[in-house]
Amino acid sequence: MRRVTALGSAGALVTATLIAGAVAAPTASAEARHGKDSQTRGAEIAAARAAKAGIDWQDCPADWGLAKPIQCGWVTVPLDYAKPDGKKIKLAVDRIGNTGTKAERQGALVYNPGGPGGSGMRFPTRVTNKNPLWVNTSKAYDFVGFDPRGVGHSAPISCIDPQEFVKAPKADPVPDSEADKRAQRKLAAEYADGCAERSGAMLPHMTTPNTVRDLDVIRAALGEKKLNFLGVSYGTYIAAVYGTLYPDHVRRMIADSVVNPSREKIWYEANLDQDVAFEMRWKDWQDWVAENDASFHLGDTRAKVQAQWLKLRATAKKNPIGGLVGPAELIGFFQSAPYYDSSWVPVATVFSKYVAGDTQALVDAAAPDLSDTAGNISSENGNAVYTAVECTDAKWPTSWKKRDRDNTRLHKDYPFMTWANAWLNLPCATWPAKQQTPVHVKTGKGLPPVLIVQSTRDAATPYEGAVELHKRFKGSRLITEKDAGSHGVTGLVNPCINEKVDTYLLTGKVGPADVTCTPHATPKP
Repeated sequence: MRRVTALGSAGALVTATLIAGAVAAPTASAEARHGKDSQTRGAEIAAARAAKAGIDWQDCPADWGLAKPIQCGWVTVPLDYAKPDGKKIKLAVDRIGNTGTKAERQGALVYNPGGPGGSGMRFPTRVTNKNPLWVNTSKAYDFVGFDPRGVGHSAPISCIDPQEFVKAPKADPVPDSEADKRAQRKLAAEYADGCAERSGAMLPHMTTPNTVRDLDVIRAALGEKKLNFLGVSYGTYIAAVYGTLYPDHVRRMIADSVVNPSREKIWYEANLDQDVAFEMRWKDWQDWVAENDASFHLGDTRAKVQAQWLKLRATAKKNPIGGLVGPAELIGFFQSAPYYDSSWVPVATVFSKYVAGDTQALVDAAAPDLSDTAGNISSENGNAVYTAVECTDAKWPTSWKKRDRDNTRLHKDYPFMTWANAWLNLPCATWPAKQQTPVHVKTGKGLPPVLIVQSTRDAATPYEGAVELHKRFKGSRLITEKDAGSHGVTGLVNPCINEKVDTYLLTGKVGPADVTCTPHATPKP
């Protein structure tokens, strides 16, 4: 899955916490008294129109970086589902046909990589790049990706000039004084104002329930009676809400690395839970670095590696490295290690080079590249969508006292990400659009068995989220990767998991009981 690296408005370079958006409860209306609210009716109208129109598949635009035989197209959806004849937006979609025979084909498999703010458009490249994990599945399915509303090519939103957004160094996210906190609060409020100024018309409609309705319209446009869906990270919350709102439209559904779907967790509490999980996984990485001290020379105990980290952080705070890399930029770079095992070696290597005297490697890895205007536009867009969905999906605390108390308490024991995460989400305290009530995720009539996959030490989406979704979706199965913590399990080589994912997608069988798998191979220096 694609990591959405984002600069928090309040100055921390942090990954837009790859979690998920909450769901609006149906609007009470005259139609609701007759069994359907206006958004549900609007979504049915939009899906019927999309089924009739289909998708005009063409070669993808040259600058999208999606070569033949991948094809691209557009699906039209209402901006506001309560007004299906009102303003429309176009969603970018792409596909590659199944590689097997006509008889083997089982339809389209639609993918979302997370965010909020992640694009799924790279999904068909798993076929063109001959990714061995997806060879069997691609015989049976067309692989379909899309840019969700507000993302990429799909009516993209913005909250700040992208070049300003990436400028460095930002302020240290860990405050030294009340004045530091006031400065961060001011930045967060200005960011929220910027979202209203640059994207105000879109903000009230940037919700998970609307993305779910969009997904159902895409299903209809593809000519599919039922949806096959793979959601990773925030994509699991899309799955949870889709399974709740459209249970009888689901054929196969995989939720990989699960956002806790409890109404009480979306979104404020979910982000606090992340801070604890990130600290756990950060320590796992430090233990691994210490075990491989012969390669990295950063210390042969976790305490020694942590001491090197604190020394680096203090140095960067006093004099940003290369004039660009301060503590905020360090967190932006180093957080990829607790996110993904694939980052363990690269992050440790850059750290090792720095300690050995090579500062340029760290500057190259952690500093923004102002010449990469396309990449900076994408980063700013990803952060804007992350903020818009999480802030609009649910009601956030407006009391600074509560936030200050909660984050000060957490920071004492979980300092790696707590304040950076707090500032990233602070625009929600002064959000200009009406905040919704999350959907109550539950099993509806017709929902088939859903496959849930999760590692026990995931930092971005703690394990409890998978347990919660498993409880709420009757008949679901949970595959647990024990003693592992990489985010996005279905993309890793672990035969115990890979075989069960293939079996489910190809046959619909989830097996008689939940399964615990041993961890995938630990990275080697």
